Amino acid sequence: MLRFIVKVIVNALALAAATWLLQGITVGSSAVSDATGNDSVGTVVAYLFIGLIFGIVNAVVRPIIGFLSLPITCLTLGLFAIVINAAMLMLTSWLSSYTPIGLHIDTFFWDAVLGAIIISVVSAVIGWVVPDKER
Repeated sequence: MLRFIVKVIVNALALAAATWLLQGITVGSSAVSDATGNDSVGTVVAYLFIGLIFGIVNAVVRPIIGFLSLPITCLTLGLFAIVINAAMLMLTSWLSSYTPIGLHIDTFFWDAVLGAIIISVVSAVIGWVVPDKER
């Protein structure tokens, strides 16, 4: 359970880095900030919620898509994995549009692809820093 919470926090930090670096990715937390009365608490809760959705999408949908696209991933020497990550980010955006807290991505090609690269790099760096108990 602790490992799952750490993954949600890592996803939230990576999403925060992507929204900070790219203007085309935004996280809307108006419902949470209105309910708590504190904008910073609402922003943290919004990123944690979107990180939770992103983690669920990556745990459920990504393995299936990764398996089905294995031939094209091998053909492109793994570069198609960036497109898969961007598609998972867009799916997270679509799923979060049905919740009070939403992730909005303007365009697929620049915003989602660059966001996926940023999220992958930040997640990898944080994964190196945070020790894993299974190792």
